[in-house]
Amino acid sequence: MSISPTFPGSSLQKSSLSDHSTISEPFTVVDRVNGISAVALDDAITRARSALLAQQREDGHWCFSLEADCTIPAEYILMMHFMDEIDTALERRIANFLRNRQVTDGHGGWPLYYGGDFDMSCSVKVYYALKLAGDSPEAAHMVRARNAILERGGAARSNVFTRLLLAMYRQIPWRGVPFVPAEIMLLPRWFPFHLSKVAYWSRTVMVPLSILCTLKAKAANPRNIHVRELFTVDPEMEKNYFPVRTPLNHLLLYLERLGSKLEPLIPSFIRRRALKKAEQWIIERLNGRDGLGAIFPAMVNAYEALTLLGYDHDHPLLQQCRLALRELLVNEGEDITWCQPCVSPVWDTVLASLALQEDERADNGPVRHALDWLVPLQALDQPGDWRNSRPDLPGGGWAFQYANPHYPDLDDTAAAAWALCQADTEDYRTSITRAADWLAGMQSSNGGFAAFDIDNVHYYLNEIPFADHGALLDPPSSDVTARCIGLLALNGDARHQETVKRGLTFLFSEQEPSGAWFGRWGTNYVYGTWSVLEALKLARVDHDHQAVKRAVQWLKSVQRADGGWGETNDSYLDSELAGQLETSTSFQTAWAVLGLMAAGEVGSTAVRNGIDYLIRTQSAAGLWEEPWFTAPGFPKVFYLKYHGYSKYFPLWALNRYRAMNSRSVV
Repeated sequence: MSISPTFPGSSLQKSSLSDHSTISEPFTVVDRVNGISAVALDDAITRARSALLAQQREDGHWCFSLEADCTIPAEYILMMHFMDEIDTALERRIANFLRNRQVTDGHGGWPLYYGGDFDMSCSVKVYYALKLAGDSPEAAHMVRARNAILERGGAARSNVFTRLLLAMYRQIPWRGVPFVPAEIMLLPRWFPFHLSKVAYWSRTVMVPLSILCTLKAKAANPRNIHVRELFTVDPEMEKNYFPVRTPLNHLLLYLERLGSKLEPLIPSFIRRRALKKAEQWIIERLNGRDGLGAIFPAMVNAYEALTLLGYDHDHPLLQQCRLALRELLVNEGEDITWCQPCVSPVWDTVLASLALQEDERADNGPVRHALDWLVPLQALDQPGDWRNSRPDLPGGGWAFQYANPHYPDLDDTAAAAWALCQADTEDYRTSITRAADWLAGMQSSNGGFAAFDIDNVHYYLNEIPFADHGALLDPPSSDVTARCIGLLALNGDARHQETVKRGLTFLFSEQEPSGAWFGRWGTNYVYGTWSVLEALKLARVDHDHQAVKRAVQWLKSVQRADGGWGETNDSYLDSELAGQLETSTSFQTAWAVLGLMAAGEVGSTAVRNGIDYLIRTQSAAGLWEEPWFTAPGFPKVFYLKYHGYSKYFPLWALNRYRAMNSRSVV
């Protein structure tokens, strides 16, 4: 059967309206497998659309909450005590949130995502935060957490970022943390380590952290709270802060320890110059009320670093830092507050728009309102770190947040330009062209696209002691490449044909033996496979292509008995768990159904069963709700729950299913 080339939406693709154009007669669907009726489908879409539009902001955009693990709210409490700026009411509300998230029926600690295993670093930070907030170490929940920590080796087994915090709180010696001197700011580009060789998030965290480490920052800790009870060996006697990961890591650890011992030999004028350069780097990127890098860890480090450099409490830069941090707080009633790692207005607005665009019969006014809000946020001529690799490339990207001009990302840019193309190519032509040209110019040498950088593949840097999280870099990924290639194919500019071909070659090379694709920015193989199948459709790759057929077969093979799909974040730890979870989820079911429809499977039993699952699990309020985390921030170490994913992705799938079956009339 013919399916119009759509990714993510097709309703306004002028070249393909003949495939599923709007019709005037009443719409009906006859489903001979699950009994899906026109009434049931129409009702589900109407209620979901109304509920989604009810959450659109007055100026046209959407912004849903973005949740991480309990590390982030715990760090907010720790920051207040570091700075001796304790808001006791806020501290109490955050502590309530942290206690509520403890796993009481299992390991007794805190995981990185709902349903996950115990995580040492998260549990140590939460325990410390609760103790700072006044919880007695003999309280039942604290005893459970402490026992869980000690049973697994104690706080010395925490990751680098947790140990750095413990060092600043004087809980462990500075030899227990990596050597991060401000002199990294002075290293030349040819040196094995240079800021341009690590990802944007690593840069924005590391530069202010280098000031804190160089000046051996000391937390105010006004209540003089310690957590020595979390160590199995006296921290001063501990010798195994840096377990050796690989032979290269062993060598780099030796060199790093040597550098630490030689630190006293650094001339004072070199140190002053390095600190000044780090300070200037931060101030240039401080980003007003949106904060350094617009991400919480960088913002906290910047706030503390500038304070340590002598900025007065009422200095405008510190006021900006405090405001940016406050903007990340989410209040749930009077008793609960938690902190987001960042905000996602551009991403939420684009995806909600794409979901609504699939409905051919609906008024597109709300979508145009959203896109008109989006267009002015495009970063055109502003400075950005990406210009280090492409100094002559005109700007054209969007950031993830309200403002982050130094760090536009390719994923948001491709998705935003997609929505603009589908809304009105001519009205938005300038924005679309600038976006497409910028994306094409950001292609890495292997044909793939990364989230923020070009050829950010210096993998040896993941072996340095600082990088025990393994997330120092931003290499090309299948899901981002898919969206970039999809946009460039949809835009149809002949100048980008070779870029599309190279991107397709990269995608074919990245397909797993199972037929799936890895999902770097969404959980996991279901997300990656959906992303690529959409791009292949836009690039007019035939449904009979072996890569498409293998992907379809894999998606069908992991469909659950209830008709839905689900996948655990544990699949980042064990690929054998790809496509598996104890239950189905609405967002992963929507991804699978969208991917199958893009591959020509709209009439398949698998798609019908998936649509039936979405209709059956819709809440009375019209949307979908579930506790599962939806994406990695960094696989294996940091995960996210996009609260919007259960709102717009199911609607997206339902709208497309109705549109593609719109000619089946009873």
